[in-house]
Amino acid sequence: MSFSIAGKTAIITGAANGIGLSIARHFADNGANVICADIDEARLLDEWGPNPDNDTDEPSNTRTFAGDLREKLTIANLLSATIDAFERVDILVNASRQVMLTDPLDADNKAVQILLDQNLMTSLRLSQLVAKRMIQQGEELGDDDQNSPLGAIVNLSSIAASRTQPGLMAYSIASAALDQMTRSLAVALAANRIRVNAVAFGSVMSASLRDTIREAGETREDILEGTPLGRIASANEVAEAVQFLSSEGAGFMTGHILTVDGGRSLLDAVGNPAH
Repeated sequence: MSFSIAGKTAIITGAANGIGLSIARHFADNGANVICADIDEARLLDEWGPNPDNDTDEPSNTRTFAGDLREKLTIANLLSATIDAFERVDILVNASRQVMLTDPLDADNKAVQILLDQNLMTSLRLSQLVAKRMIQQGEELGDDDQNSPLGAIVNLSSIAASRTQPGLMAYSIASAALDQMTRSLAVALAANRIRVNAVAFGSVMSASLRDTIREAGETREDILEGTPLGRIASANEVAEAVQFLSSEGAGFMTGHILTVDGGRSLLDAVGNPAH
């Protein structure tokens, strides 16, 4: 059983900061060719530097791509840039995500629509396009070995999908929709030997959590108290879970939502045994 991703080509969205950045760095450090995609071009340049020139003496295993992935043309351009750089795509990690507070009683609040567009539809459209490319690659190689995978897609979700906090209603709805998208695509693409899984995380130091703790320091203690393992995980611990789901070691796993939350979702929020 191998957890190696060396030599594989991965598209990773949300790669300019937070968990997406950690995943991209982890994949690159473990020998994968990585396309780091994000809407924030300035931040991409700060973290990754400019793309190498074609005549560079030392080939790089990373490239950056800046653009708004809510636009269909941008998604098509991202795939084209990947093929131009590395000739194929083996792994897609949909790590681009946004968190917004919601007023459930405000009919004019646009948070649900915004997060469905950003966290669900972007991932769906990119997954559909990349899956078609993976299938095409298999056909071009004449690869009909049913035990040989053609690709892996990993979505970044949240335990918010199954937890109820009215202030995070939009994020919870988008996360739940992403989980169901993961299951549906897993079944739809199984015959094509493309696996689709997700990592649902909680109690992890994401960019949004870091900002929240900076603004409200008591949040940190609340999370520690509500997490059985008693700590906040690093983003790299999510990256390792994503690597596992992308590797041959998870070759018989599809449609699975892998929870990385230190046991937080196991707790009864009421805390009273008299149900």
